[in-house]
Amino acid sequence: MSREATIRRTTGETDVEVRIALDGSGISEAATGIGFFDHMLVLLARHSLIDIAVTATGDLATGSHHTVEDTGITMGQALDRALGDRSGIARYGSALVPMDEVLVQVALDLSGRPYLAFDAPIAPMVLGGFETDLVAEFLRGLSNAARMTLHVNVLQGGGAHHVIEGCFKGVARALRTAVSLDPRVSGVPSSKGSL
Repeated sequence: MSREATIRRTTGETDVEVRIALDGSGISEAATGIGFFDHMLVLLARHSLIDIAVTATGDLATGSHHTVEDTGITMGQALDRALGDRSGIARYGSALVPMDEVLVQVALDLSGRPYLAFDAPIAPMVLGGFETDLVAEFLRGLSNAARMTLHVNVLQGGGAHHVIEGCFKGVARALRTAVSLDPRVSGVPSSKGSL
């Protein structure tokens, strides 16, 4: 079974294409025009072991909001498609990730029910073209389109760069577990018979 997908999303504000392979090795390509965001997408691939390729063009003259949000939506759609009916997956994943002075806790469920709980104090600023308040926008787009319940809590704060990096690495490590195939799971991991 091929657990891969390519999704392209084109709007009046952005043109985004995402290719993912769930059973990859963390290979990445990221070209969004937002340097810091590209760095975070590379980390997401590397630590999830999901191969991810993202290309995006958008109205960056107005800020990075539309590009970041639409990338999250498109990546979530690709994740949802690659998971198929979600048969045989571990379904749940969690991670506790230290990033120097920062400690981030992430828990997720590939439940078919989109929900984001995000508790992360991040100082408002722009890092490499990335507005720091857009972490929540990216994760909301990702969780909604992937039909995933996602909780991200920063237990110990610090510099904005480390907080954001800890969030992306935590999501990556939790996804790595949740999308993995468990040979003991027969069919969809739900008593309802579907996710």
